[in-house]
Amino acid sequence: QVQVVESGGGLVQAGGSLRLSCVVSGRTLSRDTMGWFRQAPGKEREFAAAISWNGDSTDYADSVKGRFTISRDNAKNTVYLQMNSLKPDDTAVYYCAVRTSVFPPTTRNKLNYSYWGQGTQVTVSS
Repeated sequence: QVQVVESGGGLVQAGGSLRLSCVVSGRTLSRDTMGWFRQAPGKEREFAAAISWNGDSTDYADSVKGRFTISRDNAKNTVYLQMNSLKPDDTAVYYCAVRTSVFPPTTRNKLNYSYWGQGTQVTVSS
């Protein structure tokens, strides 16, 4: 059984940083695309970042580009999201997702992801 567990969320002031982690068990991630999505209260879940199976390709939503960095350690079955220069608009529940395919290298469509975590809350105060 595949389990996806996010951690690292919390309360931070605007301009601060957080690093989210996503550990996957029950499956080897070495051939999977990974993504981070977020959902703010009253809004739909939206794409934030994605990374290809080997880390060679990444994609970011315009709203986080230049501030967030996605990375992965396949040996640890873990994906990270480094979030810098956080803004109040970044407040959301952040979800990690697993796409069980190497093609396309990245995708923004949440319907293309098979496994999801329960999410971790990120709150940015002004």
